[in-house]
Amino acid sequence: MVTHVDHTEHDVDILVTEQGLADLRGLAPRERASLIINNCAHPDYRDQLNDYYERACERGGHTPHLLEEAFSWHSRRKQTGTMLK
Repeated sequence: MVTHVDHTEHDVDILVTEQGLADLRGLAPRERASLIINNCAHPDYRDQLNDYYERACERGGHTPHLLEEAFSWHSRRKQTGTMLK
């Protein structure tokens, strides 16, 4: 979840960051999320992102989320200056 979206998931085929590339063509949302975390997220955040993703997947759904926790990253950043736990 993000607070602002310029492009929907349906408009993005390949994502490139300083950390790597994720070819998202033909992938389901869950597959996309895993690939983005492992290929494109900053290494400092990968463990935390994978933990969130795995726990969200346990609840099921096409695009799993933990609503009670989703924006806590932004709150933590505002309070502490970092999104890391």
